[in-house]
Amino acid sequence: MLITGGSRGIGAATAVMAAGRGYDVAIGYVRDDVAAAATVDACERAGAQAVAIRCDVAEESDVVGLFDETADRFGQIRVFVNNAGILHPIARLDEMSFDRLQEVVAVNVTGALVAAREAVRHMSTRHGHAGGAIINVSSAASYLGSPGEFVDYAATKGAIDTLTIGLGKELAAEGVRVNAVRPGLIDTEIHASSGVPDRVHRLAGNVPMQRGGSADEVAEAILWLGSDAASYVTGVLLNCSGGR
Repeated sequence: MLITGGSRGIGAATAVMAAGRGYDVAIGYVRDDVAAAATVDACERAGAQAVAIRCDVAEESDVVGLFDETADRFGQIRVFVNNAGILHPIARLDEMSFDRLQEVVAVNVTGALVAAREAVRHMSTRHGHAGGAIINVSSAASYLGSPGEFVDYAATKGAIDTLTIGLGKELAAEGVRVNAVRPGLIDTEIHASSGVPDRVHRLAGNVPMQRGGSADEVAEAILWLGSDAASYVTGVLLNCSGGR
């Protein structure tokens, strides 16, 4: 299994859970060497081979290198979790700089598209491989819109939803399933990036289940979508949002 944005949050939880269920794991990460090393260590303690590879998904050469290095080390990539993404501080759209908008799109949309392209090249029977599964990490923001908070982020996740539907159909006869998980209010470090580290606690009352979710709960959904148990599932957007 290859996971972008795998050093923390949902990506790290997915890596460690996958390692405990028999996957060897490669994680891509941008800058946090300590967190990446901790995730690799946790995967190895779970009995897997694991490696962390520095990768900025906004750089095409980094993404190509990530896939090539993973394949060289572990062979066929069977599951790819397209998870890397960024979130800026809370703002209205009319307060957002052009640089912010460019960066969010470069990472969350263009980076995800390039990563999905490379996954196809490493998985599809059209390219001589044995197939596999791509799980895109979207967000409940794609259908909630995140008004007054992260309209830019929400828009990029809407693009991920569309990518999932289209690519799922494109690859359906080539042995590659493509699905997305749409996490809701999940208790991870990403909320500190928005400037509101207590956001989950503050908004939990808006969730029908009256609580935020955990990274492990999202990881369970991701692992199911990547498994043979979901062998007839493709092009699906799976909400993991406590009913929100």
